[in-house]
Amino acid sequence: MASTYRAASAATPPRALELWGGRILTALIILFLGADAAGKLIAPITMIAHSPPLGLPATSGFYRLLGAILGLATALYAWQRTALLGAILLTGYLGGAVATHLRVGSPLIGYTLFGVYLGIMLWAGLWLRDSRIRALLPLNR
Repeated sequence: MASTYRAASAATPPRALELWGGRILTALIILFLGADAAGKLIAPITMIAHSPPLGLPATSGFYRLLGAILGLATALYAWQRTALLGAILLTGYLGGAVATHLRVGSPLIGYTLFGVYLGIMLWAGLWLRDSRIRALLPLNR
């Protein structure tokens, strides 16, 4: 474990373009998921009315719980020290969204894979701005 940490901390720092690209992707993810969480917390009835039928409970309490979970995971992702934990939690959340859309037969491109696109952007932003993540998940060896 110590050798893994040393290897990760010895990774080269991101170049300016990588760093800014990662920051921009991260900001887009935080803005989008933060707005989604806020919508679920503030106006769950509106979210229920404008959501496709997914087989989820159509109660405001359920949507508020989803909003709280999403908001907490997004906040963890936004803070640099807990960004890895937030990314893992958001990946699970987005995976649940993908599974839900697959279960009800939503269109693949527009609905079902949207969570996959967000997950790719989420991890790309973290990978670009954090050299420790690049050391743990190298794209080339």
